[in-house]
Amino acid sequence: MQSYASTRLAGNIAIVDLGGAITSGETASLLRSKIKELTAAGHKYALLNLRDVTYVDSAGMGEMVAAFTTLRNLGGDLKLANPQERVTYLLRVTKLTTIFEIFTDESAALQRFGSVP
Repeated sequence: MQSYASTRLAGNIAIVDLGGAITSGETASLLRSKIKELTAAGHKYALLNLRDVTYVDSAGMGEMVAAFTTLRNLGGDLKLANPQERVTYLLRVTKLTTIFEIFTDESAALQRFGSVP
């Protein structure tokens, strides 16, 4: 599966649908570019939908942490939804579950943002 990142909006929350492997090089920079695009457009709340992500390496994890930091520094937030079992395992092993709020249901994740300005 080719990696991709597409965006849709739920109110003021940008939902970034990711697919394929998020690994060093082109695919990790795909996430970075998408976050830059969103922040340039004034979005500071994002939900990464990981439903179709098959693997994340250390560079991909680093890009997710960088996206989280960027949005938090703007007064926003980043949450994760629908990670596959393998990705959940990697998030747990790297202790990133202590940083990210992770949801198995997109609507629950969106509700957790509360009322976003």
